[in-house]
Amino acid sequence: MLPRTIDWDGGRIVLVDQTALPELAVTAVGDVDELVDAIRRLVVRGAPALGVAGALGVALAAYTSTGAEFDAACDRLAAARPTAANLAGGVARAGAAAPDGPDAVLAAALALRDEDIAACRAIGARGAALLTELCGPGPLRLHTHCNAGAMACVEWGTALGVVRSLHEEARIDYVVVDETRPLLQGARITAVELAVVGVPYRVVVDGAGASIIARGLVDAVVVGADRVAANGDVANKVGTYPLALAAARAGIPFVVAAPESTLDAATPDGDRITIEERAPDEVVAGRPAWNPAFDVTPHDLVTAVVTEERVWRW
Repeated sequence: MLPRTIDWDGGRIVLVDQTALPELAVTAVGDVDELVDAIRRLVVRGAPALGVAGALGVALAAYTSTGAEFDAACDRLAAARPTAANLAGGVARAGAAAPDGPDAVLAAALALRDEDIAACRAIGARGAALLTELCGPGPLRLHTHCNAGAMACVEWGTALGVVRSLHEEARIDYVVVDETRPLLQGARITAVELAVVGVPYRVVVDGAGASIIARGLVDAVVVGADRVAANGDVANKVGTYPLALAAARAGIPFVVAAPESTLDAATPDGDRITIEERAPDEVVAGRPAWNPAFDVTPHDLVTAVVTEERVWRW
């Protein structure tokens, strides 16, 4: 089994280096600047994992700084990646404990870590029940994008948590895994996770995703999310929106699996979600390029958002 994506050990944050996968490498960071760099370089990524990273980063800051220096460290953490709601949320939650001292901040961060594990298990069970309702008992042929598994969380995963819950009941035929440009997070990370737990899968290039659905090779699409607006619009890794369009055309469910902490009531709709633009060199070296990290799927293309507490439908 894979180790925890993120944890606290002896005053340092221990991370699985997701830039090194499929080779498994673990690194540790001991100050806020190192953590901000790790977040920006995608050493740690995935909305729930970023929430825990933000909270643990506040704990690092609490043990080494106070006053304006502490506040500035929290601001740097919250701004390290703008699209994922969980990062700023984790920073705010741990920061609220600061008046009670560093140990209280760490306790709040570790509580968030443990809640993520429980939430993902609940999302997996609820999502599996929903897909059974929508598609029948299976075995199911599912399609996913990017990585919304254990590496995007602490242990179990959101979209892949749903897959794993179905797999435990022998109700998965196979999973179609988009390679996910530009950093191949599907091919490098999701495929590794599925192989470890024994789920059959096929990697496809991103441009083939919609046609795979159109050919009738998929029963449902299940993805994670980095932010869900108040009206249900969903920001996820760029390339998600075309899958939603293809699913709608094919008449199959498009399900989003995410914790309640990813739902952002303060953002009214997808037009207000900040889309992170990453360096062109991640796409092609030495050439001009647009490299948005995310796109927004309008809520009318989303069959349901599954959280640890509810199924949100339109």
